[in-house]
Amino acid sequence: MTPPDQKNAPPLRRRGARMRSAVLSATVDVLAEHGLAGTTVGAVARAAGVHETSVYRRWGTREKLILEALAEQLDTAMPIPDTGRVHDDLARYFGALARLLATAQGEALLRLSAERDDTLPDHRLPYWTERLERGAVMVRRGIERGELAPDTDPGLVIEAISGALFTRALISGAPLDENLAERLVTLTLTGALPRTSA
Repeated sequence: MTPPDQKNAPPLRRRGARMRSAVLSATVDVLAEHGLAGTTVGAVARAAGVHETSVYRRWGTREKLILEALAEQLDTAMPIPDTGRVHDDLARYFGALARLLATAQGEALLRLSAERDDTLPDHRLPYWTERLERGAVMVRRGIERGELAPDTDPGLVIEAISGALFTRALISGAPLDENLAERLVTLTLTGALPRTSA
């Protein structure tokens, strides 16, 4: 919560990278506290200490602002590892996702995934397509190294693991323990192992 003596404080003169960083960070915080409906450009601008017009000038719409903020949050929290083994890469990657989903920011990400806000055009597909494509890079490396069958569908592997994590977090409410991601990776990759001829 913003301290009462700061609620009416004049916006700071932030520009460029400093302004972008402050606004994106504030967006994630406001989203985590107030949900999708409460994440207005005005609320974000106040939390970031910038002019509302500056936010509109840079991002254009509330939706673009929210998606960019969450994309940066997710990509920063989940760098693409390169251990030399597809199993270990995916276990680290989705282990980071499981940890993120257990935070307030992760809950905000889940809400954006599940909520439908009629005040926003639904442009979530490009957002998720880009996130899934980042993960598919690890699977393609596994195929190239011969760890996985040549006809393995990289996108489907990533969807299978991430879908199970999101289902656990959204529907069952069961805890995302630290070993869950590795168990899901092992389960999924077992079906993608090279098949030997009889």
